[in-house]
Amino acid sequence: MSLWSEQGTKPKHASKAQLWESSLQREASKLADGKDLLSPQPRPTVRRLSSATANLKGLSIGPHVIVPPKHIHAPSDAHETAAALELAKHHLKDTDSSEGIAAPSTPPETTTTDTYAFAFDIDGVLIRGGRPIPEAIEAMKVLNGQNEYGIKVPYIFLTNGGGKTEQERCVDLSRQLELEISPGQFICGHTPMREMAQKYKTVLVVGGEGEKCRLVAEGYGFRDVVTPGDIMKDNDRTTPFRRLTDQETQDSRVRNFGETEIEAIFVFADSRHWGDDQQIIIDLLTSKNGRLGTRSENYDEGPPIYFSHNDLIWSAAHEHTRLGMGALRSSLEAIYKSITGKDLVSTAFGKPQLGTFQFATRLLQQWRKDTHGINKPPETVYFVGDTPESDIRGTNEFNESKLSENDWYSILVRTGVFKEGTKPRYTPRMTVDNVLDAVNHGIKRERSKAFKAQATKGSALTSEEVIDEHVVDGVAANEE
Repeated sequence: MSLWSEQGTKPKHASKAQLWESSLQREASKLADGKDLLSPQPRPTVRRLSSATANLKGLSIGPHVIVPPKHIHAPSDAHETAAALELAKHHLKDTDSSEGIAAPSTPPETTTTDTYAFAFDIDGVLIRGGRPIPEAIEAMKVLNGQNEYGIKVPYIFLTNGGGKTEQERCVDLSRQLELEISPGQFICGHTPMREMAQKYKTVLVVGGEGEKCRLVAEGYGFRDVVTPGDIMKDNDRTTPFRRLTDQETQDSRVRNFGETEIEAIFVFADSRHWGDDQQIIIDLLTSKNGRLGTRSENYDEGPPIYFSHNDLIWSAAHEHTRLGMGALRSSLEAIYKSITGKDLVSTAFGKPQLGTFQFATRLLQQWRKDTHGINKPPETVYFVGDTPESDIRGTNEFNESKLSENDWYSILVRTGVFKEGTKPRYTPRMTVDNVLDAVNHGIKRERSKAFKAQATKGSALTSEEVIDEHVVDGVAANEE
């Protein structure tokens, strides 16, 4: 299949990454043996969309990578990893739909290692207050081959941040880091909520800016999505201290909620209006079968409530951490207890829930199968986070659980929630100053493991080749 740029012109010289995609597409049209029966139709080319001009229509057509304008005509060092993970995520969807896995029977030549990978939280690790942390851009360069060993290392992003589609988050991060990134590299806190779309018909979606969360939910397949604005438009006495703005009134939909039963509540992103949202949520939790204006006699007839994550605090532009969705959840639990005398039963997704890490493992396993012909996840995944209560806890608990098929290695950085001089509630396997130190530590640790493995097989090992796991760029690091 031909390789085309976003403008529809064929590049004069195909890069190794492009040849990899072309090989994957040719192989996808063949039949594999046994269980991996493939469709005879070739897979589409990974489209390249400029981060400066990408729109919702373009983002809805995949697979694709988001590209800084300076790289739109020629793939950068980051293209191979971004494109490979985008295709791997699409292949996982095919598998879940029982359509088979499209993987090349003979993986093409690559300089990307398959034995280990990195997973990153975003806020407080790569980005703070909407701007890149200085070491983040250099860390990405190292992973994409600009290191002393000349190797590339695959990486994905696991973030509890929400309120936007994975595609929109991808565009934001591509602009911030000036990096080629694909939606296939993203796992958001609310990503698992798409699996609830067929279970519930009419749902309330809370949080985020404007109508964005409604659009995310509808994109996930939810058939009838209600927002707090819709409810306030139907009854302006719902929230006594705030009225909708003209824009909010225009965006909100007309509906008679006296005749509507809301089957579930989903908090997709951080609330922008805590008081209003809490009032509406409590109204529903104490209602009869999710019908506003009613009250349950024993408070056990309200709809279930789901949160996309449970981060109590997070790292923003302010010098101190800010309250997150976990704080809203705790507040609602206290209010509900005071009103009903009962404990609120709720469900949270995202980190530290183990399902997030399990999905990430499946994605990396599919990537490794596609690119290296090995149907196992990378032996080690280095997770870099700034929040002990979600990032480190989730990594450690998943690694110790029966669900883990490989080694998830937790690294805590000091550029976000965690600060020097405090003792983390959940202990990481390594603590470093920033994400660049984390990347260098992981790569050098893997080199040390490789040298030691060679020595075990009888290879001579010089003293210069031995790498101390406790040292990052020549400076002692704190491995706890």
